[in-house]
Amino acid sequence: MGGSSLEGKVALITGGASGITARFFAHHGAKVVIGDVNDSLGQSVQDSLGQDTASYVHCDVTDESQIKVAVAEAVSAYGELDILFNNVGIADPIKACIIDNDKADFEHVLAVNVTSVFLGVKHTTQAMILARPRSAGADDECCHGAGVVRFRVNCRSPYACATPLAAKFVGLGPAEMEAWIGAMGNLKGVTLKAEDVANAALFLASDEARYVNSHNLFIDGGFSVVNPSFHMFQYPPEEA
Repeated sequence: MGGSSLEGKVALITGGASGITARFFAHHGAKVVIGDVNDSLGQSVQDSLGQDTASYVHCDVTDESQIKVAVAEAVSAYGELDILFNNVGIADPIKACIIDNDKADFEHVLAVNVTSVFLGVKHTTQAMILARPRSAGADDECCHGAGVVRFRVNCRSPYACATPLAAKFVGLGPAEMEAWIGAMGNLKGVTLKAEDVANAALFLASDEARYVNSHNLFIDGGFSVVNPSFHMFQYPPEEA
């Protein structure tokens, strides 16, 4: 894929303060608007890319008004909006049994992982319609079950990736988690990296995927097809 595959496009990336996807998109020619609640981290990504290329806006995706502001910021800063990348996602703390789960926690996960996608698509599409007739290119970090797939947008469903957030969630260091998920993966000798997931987003957002719609792109090394390890999938035991 060429270095300018997103040339002239403007992308809104929610949950983008880590900067991985923002830098990928910017490197390939896009202007990026980063929406996140981590202001210091998001601002640092903007500063590193420069205001001509990147803009940061505080955005809690559970608040529709803040999503609307983020969309307006993209249009105001760069004159248009072409791509919505719903990158934000959280997980409920691990519970031993469903009866240990709180309704409030469950609803918060749904609000962040699913409802926010609906809100993002709603306001992004409105901005695109006002600008010119154009189909919305929307993406999501994980499919979160059928909820996101049913929005008829392009989604990514990656295998486990040893990001700092994921490692913290399971109580392991990044290197330990990478070794653990690698041992259970289908492909051997290669480990899924955050850059691999960002590259999939880059493809779906580019004109090279202009006729790809309502597609759930698996980035799992064939894990979901071969399915050799589901029966042994369990969190690492706690150390004594």
